[in-house]
Amino acid sequence: MRITKVYTKTGDTGQTSLVGGARVSKANLRVDAYGDVDELNSVIGLVRVHVGDAEIDDVLGVIQNDLFTLGADLASPSEIEVPRIRESFITGLEELADRFLAELEPLKEFILPGGTGAGATLHFARTVARRAERRVVELSENEEINSQTIVYLNRLSDLLFVLARVANHRARVPETMTDFSKRSK
Repeated sequence: MRITKVYTKTGDTGQTSLVGGARVSKANLRVDAYGDVDELNSVIGLVRVHVGDAEIDDVLGVIQNDLFTLGADLASPSEIEVPRIRESFITGLEELADRFLAELEPLKEFILPGGTGAGATLHFARTVARRAERRVVELSENEEINSQTIVYLNRLSDLLFVLARVANHRARVPETMTDFSKRSK
């Protein structure tokens, strides 16, 4: 299938189509959920501009493709046959997190998001992943969905946290620990 136009005019009244053709409001929870996943994919694209590390960039490229599968999964009622997030996707994220975590010292306290451009944008991606996860949980409380989508987003946010730390570590930029003494009184 080729996309020959970017506008269809079918959404001009605030409705959109799910995979399978069902028309729903653009404010529908399912649309919100896959919209947050789309935003996450765009943020990861932004991260890739800053990362400068081929290994991390390759991982992020795989994740971007996974997020297209996740978006299609969420945009498709369960009776529609489309590629779906499977347990093997989650296992892959866990293996990556473990591998990258082995490079780092264990944390003894909370860290502030930041560091390099790559580290900071990976932290931002992590927060967008957490929001997408919350939205998918909300959707799951109202409609039947593939439960693996929630698990995937949970593991992905963990991996993005680890990758942020690794990006900063590899660039030799120290993490900033929280300092509760700086709170205003």
